[in-house]
Parts: sequence; C-alpha cells; structure tokens
Amino acid sequence: MPFWESYYHLVWGTKNRFPLITASRQELIRLSIAATCTERQALIHAIGTMPDHIHLAVSIPPRFAVADFVQWMTGASTRRINQHESEGPRDIFAWQAEYGMLTFGEKSLSDVVAYIENQERHHAEQTLLTRFEQLERHYTPPNQRPITTK
Repeated sequence: MPFWESYYHLVWGTKNRFPLITASRQELIRLSIAATCTERQALIHAIGTMPDHIHLAVSIPPRFAVADFVQWMTGASTRRINQHESEGPRDIFAWQAEYGMLTFGEKSLSDVVAYIENQERHHAEQTLLTRFEQLERHYTPPNQRPITTK
C-alpha cells in the first residue's frame, strides 16, 4: 500500500432527523462503525453522537470512495440496530440518505476531534460550527452559476 494521509469530517442524520439514537443504540452504532473501519483499514479519530445525528473524524484509504464508505457504515449500523431490537415493538431505525463531508489537514485534527467529542456541550451551549453541522449543501458548478455584472 502506498503512503496516504487523508482526514474527513463526516456527519449524517437519522431518518427525518427524528431523535432515534438512544444510549443503547449509540453503543451499537459505535461498535458497528469501528468494525466497518477495521475491516477496511480506516482510522477513527473521533465519534460524536447526538439523538438525531452523528459526527465522525476518520482517515479513509484512498482506494475507497467516501460515498461508498458512508454507505457501508450506515448500512451496517442500521442492520445491527434493527437485528438487535428484533423482538417486540420498536421504532425502526434508519439514516437519511444525505451526509456532509469536509476534508481537513493534520494541523486541524485536534480541533476537529475536540469539536466532535464535545457534541453535547456544543449543542447545549449553542456553540455549534455551522459548517460542521451541515448534512447537505447544494453545489452549483462554476459553469452553471449566474453571471453577475457591476
């Protein structure tokens, strides 16, 4: 394997942003993400959960597309939760299709990890970094942006 160094801050939410991540589900999600990352030789730097979304700082090997990686993590965690809770009535767990992804450099790693590990405090104190909380942002390619004149 060639040398690689990549850092991603990923965020994705529960279906309809319902508060579906309970304490027991939080542990299943963490175990599932850890297993997926181990299988694919990705490095987890931090995982932060809230009742309706998750943040992950991770280094993903370049042989994988980020979209595929997110799909593997969300799919595996959904299966694990729904299989674990297969007895009795429950809220079916699901993630929404969208996710947010930012890249960052090694110099920012400690700041991103601190932000992710302190999710509850940031939400309680409203000290959120909007850019890190977005699940989607509509991108318009430069050739399709409106032309402005002065």
